[in-house]
Amino acid sequence: MKLIRTVLLLAIPFYFFSCTPQKPLPNYLENITDTTGEREVTIPELRIQKFDILSIQVYSAAIDPKADEIFNLRSGGTTSATAAPVGFLVDVNGNIEYPRLGSFHAEGLTKDELAAQIKKRLVDPIQLLIDPIVIIRFQNFKVTVLGEVGSQGVLNIPGEKVTILEAVGLAGGITDFGLKNTVKVVRQIDGKRNIGMIDLSSDSLFMSPYYNLMQDDVVLVEPAKRKAKRVEEDRALQRVSFGLSLITAIALLYGIFQ
Repeated sequence: MKLIRTVLLLAIPFYFFSCTPQKPLPNYLENITDTTGEREVTIPELRIQKFDILSIQVYSAAIDPKADEIFNLRSGGTTSATAAPVGFLVDVNGNIEYPRLGSFHAEGLTKDELAAQIKKRLVDPIQLLIDPIVIIRFQNFKVTVLGEVGSQGVLNIPGEKVTILEAVGLAGGITDFGLKNTVKVVRQIDGKRNIGMIDLSSDSLFMSPYYNLMQDDVVLVEPAKRKAKRVEEDRALQRVSFGLSLITAIALLYGIFQ
């Protein structure tokens, strides 16, 4: 029993040392004040990238609806009005192949810029449609959130717009061990990979070019150093608990058979 008391006296200080209060991590928008009416909200327009899938729909003033249908892809290769639209894939060279109209270079353009090119080819040099309207949408707008969040994974965004706060929220929020002030965003532009840093607790958050996410962005939330320390402390406590249990069992057996 004297041995057990000795071990306990050694373990208790270690336990209280491991429970030393840690410096709290910054919270969302912790350093921001009321800025009502001070800043204008601007939303950057997305640029088309390689391997994007675009929904392109063409309409015109033609009386016969079949005049428009031949320029709109449909599933199964049909022109049925009930079939789901098929997207145009931007290939490795940044181009799309449009039936009856030929090839268009789409990479780096906005949706409006590509729509203007398609519209021009519908009326020049031969007028194929009367007053054509071209509507383009992204079909594969997604971002990935990894690291210290509630639920890691790929987020499919139907509205073509998502901020980093919304993406983190959809991923279940940042855990107690996540660093909100050094969130990384991996972005690919013009074939080059860029990594930006954003502080979710700062008043400059809304001015960052990474506040509004782009398609295929990857958000990385890194763990705080105290997580690694906590893991080591938990392992040490488990070893101490196992040792105490083993000593207690040996002492009981010794007392029974003495």
